[in-house]
Amino acid sequence: MIKLYLIRHGQTPGNKLSRYIGTTDEPLSDEGREFLKKISYPMPEELFVSPLLRCVETAEILFPGKQLHIIEELSECDFGEFENKNYKELAGNENYQKWIDSNGTMPFPGGESREGFKYRSLTGFQKAVTQCIRKNVDTAALVIHGGTIMNIMEEYADRHRPFYEWHVKNGGGYLVELDPDLWQKERREFTVCEAYMEGLSLIHISEPTRP
Repeated sequence: MIKLYLIRHGQTPGNKLSRYIGTTDEPLSDEGREFLKKISYPMPEELFVSPLLRCVETAEILFPGKQLHIIEELSECDFGEFENKNYKELAGNENYQKWIDSNGTMPFPGGESREGFKYRSLTGFQKAVTQCIRKNVDTAALVIHGGTIMNIMEEYADRHRPFYEWHVKNGGGYLVELDPDLWQKERREFTVCEAYMEGLSLIHISEPTRP
């Protein structure tokens, strides 16, 4: 079995202001860095990271000295017209209202569609899993983005929930476990073992919990 930690990056200035931070390559906030220093995850055998600075910095804080393997496809969604703005700044924006009315299913104007983003996220995740299988790795960590995690969990988790119900806070995430033999036979599902929701302690999931 392969254990995978799916970890959301630490807080950025834009996160604190509830902005849509996708392609914007901003660093962690001072508050975000300090928070990450107070939490810990087991050191993995392999470490896969989104190329964006906030994920690289998070990985370096959580796993100092560990070699990073960058996977481009694990980047956050391109929010297009909404990028680096929050709901207050988008109030009165006709395209934003249409997107809200669609329950977040419409493509972001000038950005990615949900389908395109999900396909890209799963492609990146598959690259990480393939490397783990090839190297006979038992544990790995992916330091990535909230949206990327939600795509992966919605697709492969043994507990079926809608996309937005897999949301985790900065520094939080999930521990999942998959069978490499079944995975290679296209039976692609993993077991959700633990949830790291609040960024304070690992919580065993005995019953489904709301992020």
